[in-house]
Amino acid sequence: MLLHCKKLLLVCETELNYLDMTINSKKSSYIRVGPRHDKTCANIVTCDGSNLAWVDELRYLGIFIVRAPVFRCSLEHAKRSFYRAANGIFGKIGRIASEEVTIQLLKSQCLPLLLHALEVCNLTKRDLQSSDFTINRFFMKLFRTGDINVVTECQLNFHFQLPSVLLEKRREKFVNVYGAM
Repeated sequence: MLLHCKKLLLVCETELNYLDMTINSKKSSYIRVGPRHDKTCANIVTCDGSNLAWVDELRYLGIFIVRAPVFRCSLEHAKRSFYRAANGIFGKIGRIASEEVTIQLLKSQCLPLLLHALEVCNLTKRDLQSSDFTINRFFMKLFRTGDINVVTECQLNFHFQLPSVLLEKRREKFVNVYGAM
């Protein structure tokens, strides 16, 4: 495995060298996904002698991939970004704006942060429940309630779909567009 990684890195570095580019070892890292994800490996060294770091999680195109037995994405950063944006909006407009305005801002500014590129990730049922919980907590704050039935009713009245529903639709669209290729 390690030998294959080193060969692959060498091929990539050779091609980058033709383009007068190099790998920035401070920004580059790698993880192991699969049955042996928890086994330690020797460091891989670039042509200039820099070590690439083994990590438990890495960011690629805005999603965070984690070291696991199967390909998995982490939602923690997305949820943190969502909460930061939602609380920022809520802090600015608070109770001044109507619920309609707040929810529309939530849909347009915060929800994309939570859902970014997740249609390509194989999310577990727990991941989907966690993303739904993130939205439900904001609705509880907005409507000053701890009752999930009230939150569900508000979401229905405002035509707000939970991330689990939205992600299923996005995944179907993604598969229809890119699955046929």
